[in-house]
Amino acid sequence: MNVDELRKHAAALRFTPQEPVRWLAPKELARTAVKVGLAAVFADYSDKREIQGTLEAGLLRAPLANPGAEEIWIDFVADLGDGFEATYSVASALAAAQPAVAGSDSLPRGSLLVLGGDQVYPVASTTAYEDRMKGPYRAALPSAPDQPLMVALPGNHDWYDGLTAFLRMFAQGRRIGGWRTRQTRSYFAVKLPQRWWLVGLDSQLGSYFDDPQRRYFESVLSPRLQPGDSVIVCSAAPTWVKSDEEPNAFNSLHWFDRNIIRTRFDRDTGRREDTGASIRLWLTGDKHHYARYAERIPDDRPESGDALPPDPRRRQMVTCGLGGAFLASTHRLPRSLPLPPATSRMREKDDPAPGFALAQHTYPDAKESRSLARAIAQPWSRYWLPRRNRGFAVLAGALQVVLVLMTSGAFALADGRHNPIEALRRAGTDDLLGLLCTSVAFFVLPFLSGWTRRLLTGRRPRPPSGPIVAVLFQLAAASAALSVAVAVARSVPLWWSRFWILVILLFVAAVMGALLGSQLFALWVLWTPSGVVAEWQMSGQSVDDRTGFVRMHIAPDGALTLYPLALDSTCRDWLLDEVADTPAAWMRPVPRTPPTVRLIEEPVVIARTRRP
Repeated sequence: MNVDELRKHAAALRFTPQEPVRWLAPKELARTAVKVGLAAVFADYSDKREIQGTLEAGLLRAPLANPGAEEIWIDFVADLGDGFEATYSVASALAAAQPAVAGSDSLPRGSLLVLGGDQVYPVASTTAYEDRMKGPYRAALPSAPDQPLMVALPGNHDWYDGLTAFLRMFAQGRRIGGWRTRQTRSYFAVKLPQRWWLVGLDSQLGSYFDDPQRRYFESVLSPRLQPGDSVIVCSAAPTWVKSDEEPNAFNSLHWFDRNIIRTRFDRDTGRREDTGASIRLWLTGDKHHYARYAERIPDDRPESGDALPPDPRRRQMVTCGLGGAFLASTHRLPRSLPLPPATSRMREKDDPAPGFALAQHTYPDAKESRSLARAIAQPWSRYWLPRRNRGFAVLAGALQVVLVLMTSGAFALADGRHNPIEALRRAGTDDLLGLLCTSVAFFVLPFLSGWTRRLLTGRRPRPPSGPIVAVLFQLAAASAALSVAVAVARSVPLWWSRFWILVILLFVAAVMGALLGSQLFALWVLWTPSGVVAEWQMSGQSVDDRTGFVRMHIAPDGALTLYPLALDSTCRDWLLDEVADTPAAWMRPVPRTPPTVRLIEEPVVIARTRRP
């Protein structure tokens, strides 16, 4: 059965399976805009992190698979609370005790599950968490004898209600199926075997570290760090990538590295002292793809460029936001990053700043990413903008009706008439050609301006972007629709009333607006090189067939190994299976064909220290 059929069993499932969010549907655009505005108010005037300072919070310890074990398996998944099919597919792979992984030996389920942010879409609420995250995860793992620990840090979508629902879900010691929660705040520190530590940071919509959070890490983590200890830092967003365009984006994480991990304040001497510890892995979601940046080390040869050979001494920065939300592109990722950049306003910087290079394998790879991005402007694709976002064609059609009425009025005035309908009826061939030329001019004007800039300055022309270009494209569609209306009006008998001419005009405007207006908007989105509009290339498609997570293993020798795992397809056909080992028997969906799990790239080994 499909998702629609599963919804009929919502009472037995104890949650309602949801469709993926259509981010460019008018309803979602309006609702998300309102929530983002309210979130900004919460961030400025009601910071829940300040209130959390009154709650008790200590060091967490990860459960081990076997008592006395010197190793541990850890799972990391982020951006997971979207459509049921993708979310449950990932959850079932995480919950499998011994999943079959193509190209690798058996990788046991983690005894610690880290949720890396954005556990719900589009905005946080108790009901949304229940339907989009808790329900599918509880169904995937109803119970587990080893009771794996689940910890979570909030992303921007978790913050859209001021963190209220997040704290109720993850900070009150409640169970989510077989997983148990123990954190009491939106940030945490976990003690791992072999002198490893796991840290989860709450940066609150990209803001600073609040004072209670700073005091927590200064009292719980810093005093316990010893020379040779290694730290895994989980953050809500890959600010190291953003630093390529925003020099200060990485400042907060760099401050945490310098002042919490590498040094601490000695109250006896009143000075800062080195801890001897270091961050060996930065791990995040937010961007719905897999990408890894490896540190350059002194042994690297200049001619090696970006192709850095594997070396356990390298620190790694990993983005894996494949938990079930729409797939994001990778072909625009910067190839190398100095962190922090030289233009950063940090008073204390590393000298020289460490450099990081993008690893060869991303998911999707750059070639596939470009191909996928183009689908938003391909009418024959199921990911075409109006086809994937219900209501967008209606919105585009309504906008074009308004624009066509305005341009028809301007056309009548230019023709010396006061009645637009009569102007359409009496328009000649020259008028029709003029409208067609106007439509073409509106469309090509952005390109001509770019090439003119190249001829005058010798610089490379900029791709069309910006609100002005979007308006010009829609005016091009309006002029084209008016041209068709003129052609139709000229062909109808003269005895037709003005009312029917108006009906023709509105019908042509609505239909051409829905199709041509949507297409030109998609082209504008596709040609925009960066920023929020460029992100619509993939969010507007809601591609949910490519998902994944990172499984990690800390071995008895202290080495950390990353296994980036991908699910190339999402299960869309389900059975219902009654679970009898719960106090009250209930139903859970079971995929007819479990999704295949494979490695995105070869396992990445990270030594506990840089020393060989």
